[in-house]
Amino acid sequence: MTLGELLASIGQRLVEAGIPYMVTGSVASSFHGEPRATRDLDLVIDPSPEALERFVGDLPAEKFYVDREAAMAALAERSQFNVVDQASGWKVDLMIRKDRPYSVQAFKRRLPAELLGTSTFLATAEDMVIAKLEWSKAGGSERQLRDVVGILAVTHTLDDRYVEQWVARLELGDVWATVRRAREANG
Repeated sequence: MTLGELLASIGQRLVEAGIPYMVTGSVASSFHGEPRATRDLDLVIDPSPEALERFVGDLPAEKFYVDREAAMAALAERSQFNVVDQASGWKVDLMIRKDRPYSVQAFKRRLPAELLGTSTFLATAEDMVIAKLEWSKAGGSERQLRDVVGILAVTHTLDDRYVEQWVARLELGDVWATVRRAREANG
């Protein structure tokens, strides 16, 4: 199974279960910026308990590995769980949408997109910049900052006001300044 086929399969199953979702992570940042290799697919989902039960219960065990208890715990904790395609080893990280103003807003802004040959929903370029800044600040990852620089290099219609607003509210000014310096140094 290719990454595109995995996205199509999991996306269809989420829709059938009544779970809104959006692609995020390196796949989304590659769409908006400079491509890079990945071995997983990151999806933010916003399920009800019943819809999550339906989704997990409908995944064929011979094709996908998923831990029902881990999925339900992730919903209760607003964290994440995984689904693994057993044939290819591709992993899908399913992150429960956080219950905070920024995450609610970012999820509302998701865009329909054609990605890897599949109609799907995708985090905006602005929200990928903000998410990558957060991930970098939380984990000190240079890769996340390189992804932001890649998005800024390719996306020329970024809503700077929106990004600046959330950078300030989420206290990301230090990592945002680092990215802007790197961008200016690279021309």
